[in-house]
Amino acid sequence: MSEQPLRSLRSRLVWRLVTLQAVLLTLLVVLVIGTLWGTGYLMDNRDEDRVIDVVQAALVRNAAGGLTLRATPQLAALRADNPDLWFVVRDEQGHVLTEGVVPPDFAGIGGALDHISQGRLGWQIGDDPDRFAARFKRVATAAGPVQILTATQGTMPLSKAVLVGLMLFAAIGLPALLLMTLATLVATPVVVRRALVGLGEAASQAGRVDFDRRGTRLSLASVPAEVAPLIDAFNGALRRLDHGYERHKRFLTDAAHELRTPIAILQTRLEGLIDSGDKERLLEDVSRLATLAEQLLDLQRLDLHPEDMAPVDLVGIGARVASDLAPLAIMAGYDMSFVCDVDKVQVLGDQAALERAVINLVQNAIAHGGRKGTITIHVEPSGAISVCDEGPGIAAEHHERIFEPFHRLQAHNRGVGLGLNIVREIVQRHKGRIAVSSGPGKGACFRMTFTVI
Repeated sequence: MSEQPLRSLRSRLVWRLVTLQAVLLTLLVVLVIGTLWGTGYLMDNRDEDRVIDVVQAALVRNAAGGLTLRATPQLAALRADNPDLWFVVRDEQGHVLTEGVVPPDFAGIGGALDHISQGRLGWQIGDDPDRFAARFKRVATAAGPVQILTATQGTMPLSKAVLVGLMLFAAIGLPALLLMTLATLVATPVVVRRALVGLGEAASQAGRVDFDRRGTRLSLASVPAEVAPLIDAFNGALRRLDHGYERHKRFLTDAAHELRTPIAILQTRLEGLIDSGDKERLLEDVSRLATLAEQLLDLQRLDLHPEDMAPVDLVGIGARVASDLAPLAIMAGYDMSFVCDVDKVQVLGDQAALERAVINLVQNAIAHGGRKGTITIHVEPSGAISVCDEGPGIAAEHHERIFEPFHRLQAHNRGVGLGLNIVREIVQRHKGRIAVSSGPGKGACFRMTFTVI
C-alpha cells in the first residue's frame, strides 16, 4: 500500500481561508441586497425621460376634445417593460389623462405645478420606502402643451435584484476577494512559519535523539499550545524507553555478574584435573562461557561519553592482549605474534573499551582460524591496529553481515555472534573505522583505524 503524499499546512490554510472569504463575501452581498430589496429600500430607477417622450409622441385629442393616446409600438413596448407603469397628463384646460395606479401623494396635485416647467418630487432618506418619487415636465404635443407626471422609481423586481447583486459582486466583491487572496498568500506562510518556529526546533531536537543520548527531552518553550500534547506524548515515550533500557541494562549486568562466579569456579576445578584431551576441550568451553559473560558486560560498558576519553597507547594495548591471550592461542594450536615498528601510538579513547575490542578480535581469530598458523596483532603509526589469522577466511558476501549481532557464519558454531558486533560499536563510538579483508583460504584480517593525537 503506497503512502499518501503529505499536504502542506500552508497550502491547506491558504485555500481554506480563501474559500471562507469567498463564502463570507458572497453571503454579505446577498444579505445586503436581500435586506434592501425586502424592506423596499432597493428601488428601480426607471428612464423617466423615455416615459415622457413616449407619452408625448402618442398623445392626441379625441373627438370630444379630451386627451387620448395613440397605439404606438413605443407605447406598447413601454407598457410591456413596466407592468406597474403610471403617469398623469394634464393640459391647460384641465383635461386629465391617467394610466396605472397613481400614488395618492401625487393624485391630488392638480394645477399646483402649472407655473413650473419641470422638476422631481422625492422624499428624504429614512422616510417610508413605499412612498415613491416622481418626475414631471411640461412638453408640447399634438394635443397642445401638457404637463406629464410619472414615477421615476418603483420596487425592483426580484430577478433584477439578483442581477444587481451579481453585478455588485463582480464590481466590488471580486476585486476585494482577489486582494484578500493576495494578502492571504503573502501573510499565511509568514504566520505559519513564525507560529511553528518552536516546532522546527523541537523537530531538530528529535533528530538528535539517539540510543547513546538517553535522557534527551524536547523543549516546550516555543511550541504552540495546540502541538504541546504531541510533544508531551513524545517526551513520555522517551521516558518509557529510557526506563525500559535501564531495566534491561540492570538485568544483563546482574546476569553476567552472576555467571562469572560459577564459571570461575568451574574453570579452577577443571584446571585441577589430569591433563587429557577432554580437559582441553572442557577448558575451551568454559573459556567461551567466560567470554560470553564478559561480552554481556561489554554491552553495558559501551555508554562512552566525551568525558570518558583520554590519551590511550595502542602499542601498550596490543602488547598486553598478545601476552594475556598467547597461552589460550597456543593451547588452541596457534602461534601468537605482535608486530609494531614504533614505541607509542596515542589516540583519544577509552582504554578498557579499546582493549576489549582487540581481545574480541583475537578470540574471534582463535575460534575461526582453523587451529593452525599465526595470529598477528599489528599496530601501525597511522593509528591503525589489526588482528589477522591464517584460517579459511570469510567470503565477500559476509563481510558486512558478520558485524550484525548474533550472526554466525556456520549454524553449528558454538559462539553467539556478539564479539564482532561489540567491536564495531566500540570503533564507531570512538569515531573510528573498521574494515575486514579476506578471501576463501586467505585468512581474515580486521583493521581498526583511529585518529592519532
